[in-house]
Amino acid sequence: MFAIVRTISAILAAAVLLGATAQAQAPFPNRPIRILVTIPPGGAPDISARLLAQHLGETLNWSVVIENRPGANGNIAADLVAKSPPDGYTLLIGNIASLAINVGIYAKMPYDPLKDFTPIVRTVDVNYVLVVHPSVPAKNVNELVAYAKANPGKLSYGSAGSGSLPHLSVELLKARTGIDLQHVPYKGGGPMVTDLLGGTVQVVIGDQANLMPHVASGKLRALAVATPKRSVNAPDLPTIGESLAGFEATAWQGLVGPAGMPADVVRKLNDAFNKVMAMPDVKAKLAGGGLEVVGGTPDEFARFNASEIAKWTKIARDVGAKAD
Repeated sequence: MFAIVRTISAILAAAVLLGATAQAQAPFPNRPIRILVTIPPGGAPDISARLLAQHLGETLNWSVVIENRPGANGNIAADLVAKSPPDGYTLLIGNIASLAINVGIYAKMPYDPLKDFTPIVRTVDVNYVLVVHPSVPAKNVNELVAYAKANPGKLSYGSAGSGSLPHLSVELLKARTGIDLQHVPYKGGGPMVTDLLGGTVQVVIGDQANLMPHVASGKLRALAVATPKRSVNAPDLPTIGESLAGFEATAWQGLVGPAGMPADVVRKLNDAFNKVMAMPDVKAKLAGGGLEVVGGTPDEFARFNASEIAKWTKIARDVGAKAD
């Protein structure tokens, strides 16, 4: 009897072991992939994430679900992903805030953007543009700098809050040129644009998708783009870097997962995302929203992310920017 029991137990144990081995060796993916987004539905990271996820699901022939987890400037969603199992089924479309700027504006971070994530691919750039209210008699960057120096403290610039990219990018401009502009922080980009149109603030570096329609209507004047090269959406506008060598302020996005993800899973996700982002219709739809496809390797994304943390942390700490 005992021999029979031992035999049955051995068979059951072997079956469990074989089942676990089969599960461990199951090809990726074999259940829905969840991609967290750091903002509510409707913003640029959400729009790009949903478009990419749709085509990613078709490419992988598997379900890809977008989940919005806004709050704490992206830290809530990012922290959840950082603490998830590193199996490739919980990912984050992070951005310049959650993966770089927050390091310099929060006294304590719940995660380390470089140590607690596996970089997969840089997805898109959200192109920024320098605009002024028509009351400002400047047609280019050099004229704006000259006017600001002749009228120190007269001009105000708006931002979407202390520590936001519109805030830090103008502080970078101030540091590079020595001009004196007064900062007016707002609770988000909507109120900032409203006051810019009304002339309450006169200068903004912000999202092309939000600002260029007002440029087209003549309510604002665009002086230059903040991208390292001229924008495909505004090819006639010079870059700020053409006047100030090396100047760049771009609100990028990228896909990461928890630290320690298997190399083959990272490779499969990177290949799939690069394939999706190379699709002409995808690139066209993203461009229509002011988003420019980037792509590349995980190592390229990791190096870029590290450089962005160093750059914006220094600027944030130099001006004493803190999270609102």
